[in-house]
Amino acid sequence: MGSCEDYQMKIVNGDCGYVLEDVPHLTDYISDLPTYPNPLQSNPAYSVVKQYFVDEDDTIIQKIVVHKDTPRGVHFRRAGPRQRMYFDSDEVHACIVTCGGLCPGLNTVIREIVCGLYHMYGVNKVLGIDGGYKGFYSRNTIALTPKVVNDIHKRGGTILGTSRGGHDTSKIVDSIQDRGINQVFIIGGDGTQKGASVIYEEIRRRGLKVAVAGIPKTIDNDIPVIDKSFGFDTAVEEAQRAINAAHVEAESIENGVGVVKLMGRYSGFIAMYATLASRDVDCCLIPESPFYLEGQGGLFEFVEKRLKENGHMVIVIAEGAGQDLLSECLQSMDQKDASGNKLLQDVGLWISQRIKEHFARNHKAVINLKYIDPTYMIRAVPSNASDNVYCTLLAQSAVHGAMAGYTGFTVGLVNGRHTYIPFKRVIERQNQVVITDRMWARLLSSTNQPSFLNPKDVIEVKKEEEPQPSF
Repeated sequence: MGSCEDYQMKIVNGDCGYVLEDVPHLTDYISDLPTYPNPLQSNPAYSVVKQYFVDEDDTIIQKIVVHKDTPRGVHFRRAGPRQRMYFDSDEVHACIVTCGGLCPGLNTVIREIVCGLYHMYGVNKVLGIDGGYKGFYSRNTIALTPKVVNDIHKRGGTILGTSRGGHDTSKIVDSIQDRGINQVFIIGGDGTQKGASVIYEEIRRRGLKVAVAGIPKTIDNDIPVIDKSFGFDTAVEEAQRAINAAHVEAESIENGVGVVKLMGRYSGFIAMYATLASRDVDCCLIPESPFYLEGQGGLFEFVEKRLKENGHMVIVIAEGAGQDLLSECLQSMDQKDASGNKLLQDVGLWISQRIKEHFARNHKAVINLKYIDPTYMIRAVPSNASDNVYCTLLAQSAVHGAMAGYTGFTVGLVNGRHTYIPFKRVIERQNQVVITDRMWARLLSSTNQPSFLNPKDVIEVKKEEEPQPSF
């Protein structure tokens, strides 16, 4: 894929500890670019708006909980339409590509980018890249118009197709240059955004007038800085169906145990929020919170206790939880998928089998365990109303930014405001549940499960983790 180590963020320092982590602009490396008036000022839909355009000095603070002596801190540029554009509508030739795994809302983002370009800026040349990054150089393109995308938001998946890997920076930028594309909208997770950063760097090295905008997509909600990624609300809502089915199965039979595996390779947000929303879950296991099976305070002891008390229980486990325990029992696998993600063992099947073996071995009781894995059902559904609105705003923010000449940025919600964030900030680490934060404490108090941590473990975790704001 290449490296983005040469990427240098634009840092603007102000009074009282104010820091703006700005995004690149085409004028940073191309001089004397002409500007054009923004057509939104004559758009009838915007006639009732008091202020058409975002002020150039508008920024959004990253951390909103401060003390009286705290420096003003890190800010990001506010998203939205600018008074002057760096592209004439007739010259724009845009393209859209979707990469990585499926996620609710992909088609909504595609639709709103196309409609935003057409209806707000009068752009009529938009291409869809078929099949992810490799589609730039090995597949056909799809002409996108408002008519073509009119009702795609009602469908799951992506009409453009997707794939993992296939990133050849030189071939991709050659294709962009050969096709005369000057705006690139890239929808994908952290690996895709890393690829987008490298594409931006190569475009800048060649001195091309091409804006590169990323729309972060990860159903796991593991992209940092932003409040949440699109599709997350839908995933949590759909996960309720699986949890409810597990609960019905478990409570309908003696010593019933329902095990539900949810998405969450490195981050347990879906499992945590689905558990909090359900209130039918007795134990939630996530990658960030280690647990153990045997002995005092272990998972087996808790299962026995809960079955004795209630006669049934429901366990929710994220796909990345307990992988250290699996590696002790199963042959370690270092295989990776095309995106570079480590292929995980099926922890849901494994823990279900271990629970059955424990009760059979110790003759504690006969249990009836049902295992549900709704992963691909959740990924493939259309986005719900909340995510549809969010996808619309993300897409329009990306369009506004590209037309204003910004490039090398990802759009995202920061403290409830849409912002432009440098690629480097969203690819430098993964967002994870902070188990010393109040949200995880709320979950523990809801399920009444043990933390599976001793005081020494808590101290070590506190040293490693940076607290997130509590809501």
